Amino acid sequence: MDEYHQGAVTPWATVGAYVLLTIVVAVLTLDRSIPEYAGLFLGGLLVLYLGRLLSLSYSIRDGVLRAQRLFGTRHAELKDIRKVEPRSLRDISPVSFVGGWGWRSRMWSPVIGNFDNLSSIHRGLMIYAGEVPFFISPRDPDAFLDVLQKETGESLIPD
Repeated sequence: MDEYHQGAVTPWATVGAYVLLTIVVAVLTLDRSIPEYAGLFLGGLLVLYLGRLLSLSYSIRDGVLRAQRLFGTRHAELKDIRKVEPRSLRDISPVSFVGGWGWRSRMWSPVIGNFDNLSSIHRGLMIYAGEVPFFISPRDPDAFLDVLQKETGESLIPD
């Protein structure tokens, strides 16, 4: 296979919240209720994080799984993937989406330990590769897992 590509699930409620907050910040800035520099900073930050959310995608090419988004990519060679588990952030992390820190969205779970969150919703796949696993949310996790297992030539789901 040349390349398999799948986008992340688009959480429209989250997109709407980012847009609404950006409009509120713009109105407050134009109304001079908040200083212009604060409005520009907050508005820019909201647009940046909206861009990161909407640019999230996953691909398998040349023996490498890539989870990529604006200003950040995580990759794992297929030969280094030890296992893949269908998971929900709600089950593995006591704070679900809240609790990620840093640009990489590093999270901690009492079940797994540290992991990187490259997802847009709580349902997805935990990829165990390298020192720190990572969580992804492709639109069709079952199809993505099927392609991943075909490419690696082995079952990646634990018994």
